[in-house]
Amino acid sequence: MAAVHRTAGQGHVADYIPALATADPNAFGMALATVDGEVHGVGDWERPFSIQSVSKLFSLALVLAHGGDAIWRGVGREPSGNPFNSLVQLEKEHGIPRNPFINAGALVVTDRLQSLTGDAAGAVRDFLRTESGNPLLATDPAVAASEAAHGHRNAALAHFIAAHGNLENPVETVLDRYYAHCSIAASCRDLALAGRFLARHGLRADGSRLMTGSEAKRVNAVLLTCGAYDAAGEFAYRVGLPGKSGVGGGIVAILPGRATLCAWGPRLDAVGNSVAAVAALDAFTTATGWSVF
Repeated sequence: MAAVHRTAGQGHVADYIPALATADPNAFGMALATVDGEVHGVGDWERPFSIQSVSKLFSLALVLAHGGDAIWRGVGREPSGNPFNSLVQLEKEHGIPRNPFINAGALVVTDRLQSLTGDAAGAVRDFLRTESGNPLLATDPAVAASEAAHGHRNAALAHFIAAHGNLENPVETVLDRYYAHCSIAASCRDLALAGRFLARHGLRADGSRLMTGSEAKRVNAVLLTCGAYDAAGEFAYRVGLPGKSGVGGGIVAILPGRATLCAWGPRLDAVGNSVAAVAALDAFTTATGWSVF
């Protein structure tokens, strides 16, 4: 993992959510879960961390599983070209977020999941528990409270979306459920196992079908083009896999038909992606030749 060692000291731990600023900046872990259920890991791969925007992958999958393609009437599938919490693009495009992985899009997805399940955060948590086999996986209340206390921009996004008639539930409910699923604490092991349904063409750990193979392909496509904030092109260039990052330092990446990877390092680059996790995934795909290209 020489590429990871070269990143030591680069980047900064997220501090705009104060509860995340306490993360160990030198922590690093990585896990691989194969489609057949083998799990391998290195470093702090079983140490829980705040999954943050990685949760958006699972909330979208659950909305598609419960409600089909209706979600795409309220959110697009194009890269944003702007920061993940930008207000400018949302105003220009009349309350329709550009994709489900920027904050505005994830709020719409959370809203729809709330309508479909009655508890959007609980649905994400229960899915992660079942797929990972970890019944202790849960929201970190301190992180959720910290996000809520400093979530003025997210509140502005939600109110703007609601003003355009693109939310079904009260803004306060949507924000609460959004913070709760972003504040779930999970390990690289947990997330690699939970994301296997995308490597297994829609099949869950027990062999039941969460979504069709075509739907899994489409989720992977949106991950590839939109999953790494405003650096999705750079991530595709370096890593060559569909992936979703979070400002907690985690990145889940999909090897369709083979495995799911999760790498974690709290230090972030200027865009909000983990410096160490990107370097580790880059090194992995370079060494193995495994990518979608």
